[in-house]
Amino acid sequence: MTPSIEYFYTTISPWAYLGHDQFLGTAAKYGATVIYKPVNLNVVFPETGGLPLAKRAPARQKYRFVEMKRWKERRSLPLNLQPAHFPTNPALADRTVIAIAEAGGDPADFLGRAFRAVWAYDRDVADEHVIEGLLSDTGQDARTILEAAKSDAIEAIYAAYTQDAVDRSVFGSPTYVLAGEPFWGQDRIDLLADALESGRAPYLP
Repeated sequence: MTPSIEYFYTTISPWAYLGHDQFLGTAAKYGATVIYKPVNLNVVFPETGGLPLAKRAPARQKYRFVEMKRWKERRSLPLNLQPAHFPTNPALADRTVIAIAEAGGDPADFLGRAFRAVWAYDRDVADEHVIEGLLSDTGQDARTILEAAKSDAIEAIYAAYTQDAVDRSVFGSPTYVLAGEPFWGQDRIDLLADALESGRAPYLP
């Protein structure tokens, strides 16, 4: 049976950006289907024990920069440690991914461009014109997808994915879920690959 991996993330997450290409490559290697589930961390954090960056202890904020430098080097990716538009509201970008998937498309290219827009090119993914441009760059029908992304129907799916994350004890971005087993963080992709290769039963809480 073809494995599927639920991909819980938000576009504003540097860790989701750093792991995106590696994760998709791993999924492709093992023939796994990716189910994109962007979530609103402002809802998830209070329910699962997380804190917005600005509310974390200074020591944790400082260490975050150390880790970002390490993984920037490891992944060989451009990464602005303090992008011009961070924090910003990622809801429109997240909902655009849902709109692409609901229309039967593959959101991978758009999402990769959205990550880079934030973390490499200092662009604001809360800006509708930025999202429209990214969609056009991927060859999507930008206006149609964008209107869908702003619809009540897509908002309802976004809320449902966020609640699903809470119900499944997802507490950070990215979290990859294989057969119910969570792998939190892009530094767990190797462990995800091991699970896919072995076909073992999932480790569950």
